[in-house]
Amino acid sequence: MNKFLIKNLIVTEKSTDMAKDGKYVFLVDKNATSNEAKKVVEAVYKVKVVKTNSINAKSKTRRLGMSVGTRPGYKKIIMTLQKGQKLDILPQ
Repeated sequence: MNKFLIKNLIVTEKSTDMAKDGKYVFLVDKNATSNEAKKVVEAVYKVKVVKTNSINAKSKTRRLGMSVGTRPGYKKIIMTLQKGQKLDILPQ
C-alpha cells in the first residue's frame, strides 16, 4: 500500500458542495486503481469508503500565440464515505 498514490484533495466549489453529502474528490496517480486508492484513504483517514468513482481526464493541446503545448492529463477519484463520517480537511 503506497500512500503516495493520492496526490492531494481537489478543492473546488463543486467538490465542497459534494463534501456535504459525504463525497470527497482526490487527485491520484494515473496508474492507481480504485481499490488501491480506497485502501489508502481508509488507512490514512480512518474512515469507511462505501463507493469509488474514477475519472480519467486526457491531456489536451493548448496554444499560446504560435507555440503549441499540451496540458497534462490527470486521474481523480470520488470517494463516498459511510453515512455519518466526514473528513475534516476542507477549508471552512
